[in-house]
Amino acid sequence: MINSTRTYTLPILPLKSSVVFPHVALPISINRPASLAAVEEALASGNKMVAVLAQKDPTVEDPKIDDLYHIGSATVIQLIGRFESMTQIVIQGTERIQVAEIEPAKSFLKARFRAMPMPVDQGVEAEALQREILDLTAKYFSLGHPEVELNVPRFVVPGEDFMKLVYPLGQLLSLDVTKAQNLLEAPGSVAAMTILRGHLHHEIQILRIRKKIADEAQSEMTREQKKYILRQQLQAIQQELGEKSPAEAELADLRKKLEEAKLPDTIQDEVRRELSRLQQIPNSSPEYQVARAHLELVLELPWRKTTTDNLSLANARQVLDEDHFGLQEVKERIIEQLAVMKLNPSAKAPILCFVGPPGVGKTSLGQSIARALGRKFERFSLGGMHDEAELRGHRRTYIGAMPGRIIEAVRRSGSANPLIMLDEIDKLGRDFRGDPAAALMEILDPAQNCAFRDNYLELPFDLSKVFFITTANSLDTVPKPLLDRMETLRLSGYSDEEKMEIAHHYLFPRQRQEAGLKKDQFFVNDDTLIAVIQRYTREAGVRELERMLGRLARKAAIHFAEGHDEPFIVGPDDLPQMLGPERFFLEKLRRQLPPGVATGLAWTESGGDVLYIEAIQLPDGEKFTLTGHLGEVMKESATTANSYVLAHGEEIGIKKKQGAVHIHVPAGAIPKDGPSAGVTMAVALASLYSGIPIRHDTAMTGEITLCGLVLPVGGIKEKVLAARRAKILRVILPRENEKDLRDLPDHVRKEMEFIFVDRIEDVINEAILHAI
Repeated sequence: MINSTRTYTLPILPLKSSVVFPHVALPISINRPASLAAVEEALASGNKMVAVLAQKDPTVEDPKIDDLYHIGSATVIQLIGRFESMTQIVIQGTERIQVAEIEPAKSFLKARFRAMPMPVDQGVEAEALQREILDLTAKYFSLGHPEVELNVPRFVVPGEDFMKLVYPLGQLLSLDVTKAQNLLEAPGSVAAMTILRGHLHHEIQILRIRKKIADEAQSEMTREQKKYILRQQLQAIQQELGEKSPAEAELADLRKKLEEAKLPDTIQDEVRRELSRLQQIPNSSPEYQVARAHLELVLELPWRKTTTDNLSLANARQVLDEDHFGLQEVKERIIEQLAVMKLNPSAKAPILCFVGPPGVGKTSLGQSIARALGRKFERFSLGGMHDEAELRGHRRTYIGAMPGRIIEAVRRSGSANPLIMLDEIDKLGRDFRGDPAAALMEILDPAQNCAFRDNYLELPFDLSKVFFITTANSLDTVPKPLLDRMETLRLSGYSDEEKMEIAHHYLFPRQRQEAGLKKDQFFVNDDTLIAVIQRYTREAGVRELERMLGRLARKAAIHFAEGHDEPFIVGPDDLPQMLGPERFFLEKLRRQLPPGVATGLAWTESGGDVLYIEAIQLPDGEKFTLTGHLGEVMKESATTANSYVLAHGEEIGIKKKQGAVHIHVPAGAIPKDGPSAGVTMAVALASLYSGIPIRHDTAMTGEITLCGLVLPVGGIKEKVLAARRAKILRVILPRENEKDLRDLPDHVRKEMEFIFVDRIEDVINEAILHAI
């Protein structure tokens, strides 16, 4: 043993990630040449002693003396084993030592050390710490090593050093190098015991948490095992009693449904195979639930169940007229289809696309068609749909897989020939998950949908009997191949008179009923209705009009709920108090237009509008300026109009003065685009260059070409109604748009004057006050 009053020269064995304590034996693997040389030196010395010091940085492969802690343990090599790749030794720590002086050595580190005996503290604090450590040690072993029977007196003999327990416990706790070195370098036994107590507390907390987690897992496993045993016992009892188990009862129920379902032969064979496979799967398996849900869907689908169509043309006309005012073209198309179905029951159902502004009755018209035919009605919106799987379904290999919206709609309807409405087809999305529009091409193609395969169903289902109706506000975003598969029917906006009729016959009675009012309690006259239509709503449909009538009905409900008995009559003067200030003002007819100002007509999603185009000439420059938030097409139309007027000035009878030209289209904050303002811009420029004003009672629309032709445009009904609303009763239209006047109500056609033109010269002659 080392004498504490002397110093010793020993070879140094550096350790990367371990600290060796006195009174502790530890196996070490050695493969570094310097460490092997130090061990050989110790074995050759006779006392087999080596100084073990921990490295400050374990990544250093060839440590110097400054890379090591200077306090370590003197150890004795007790065993050694030599192998091809490494040498293993077992060392026994004897006591603490500290580097006193570096000794020269060639292939390994060597130093002179002095012994550092641990001062043994006495007193109440030391005794208290010893007892606490003994208690904590017992807890640690009971939690972490319950199989070990701890015999503390084996470690600590009365009258001996308590550090003989502290150091082995420090080694047992597997502390990192920094913590273990702090324990080794403790200046006294009380300090060492205090450090060890903290580590024991930390480890006991970790062991308690681990035990809690393990107990909970064991408890859960025990419960599941108990359930399994009880199920097995229940199954055995049921077999003894001759009863069916729940799984067998489910399979028997599925077989019964299979016999009652009257599936097509190919589908029936597939379902029988699936039933046989299901019988082999344990009912506790997740695959069992997936297979059963799939079979239930197959058996719930109406493979051959259809509703009988009501093919009475008179009934269809009555139902459609009851629910909707006007819309004669659409109603006539439905009557045509009923007639075809009456003469040819095997005719395929049509695929219609209702196109029109919001609120004109596209969705409700689909419900009316279903009621007229006597078919089930299902509807879902395509707006914002990005995932193709929402239509085709998800494959059953995915967790949470479910059928697509089409098959689900058929299942809900309980009929193989429902009417399914696909709303907002123009708002379909597209991203990395697929293109829903591409999936719709198969669904809406009568030549393909007779064997539609949903990814979840994985069986062909006949959709050819389904009456599909789609709706859209605009066809600009609908892919052409998809549009080619549908028959387009346009629902244009309503005139003020049509809105009056709709309000009288449909909206007002519905809102009065929803408010709980009787016929003799609530009255709104025609003047009030027209005021609501023109001053509080500005739309092609009647959705906002119905909201306004609902507000008036609720005002009436308050009147009677407060105990008043007299009828509630709303006049035009009462509207500001009930609905607030007027939201819209009628387009006012400008009684006099200066040269360069022309009246145009525009189509918007909410109907039509009057558009004044203003042109002025500046004294300097040659620049051609366009303002008013115009789109590219409208800018090109302005350039075309200006080029034509300048090129044919002599023919028209005008001469442009020097100076820049500025065209503005109010209101500046509203985006505008389209070719239909080309004629109006050409007339405004002709008026500007000639100095002759344009007739204030005339509005115009049409596309212009560089050859002076006036081409047809769209939205004629909405534009004419906007002109009439502004008291402009004279409208210039392209000749090819004459056919579109049939969409107008008879009284509007009689009231208005229409001039049809082929060339821009005809427009100028009709529009400018004194023809140039």
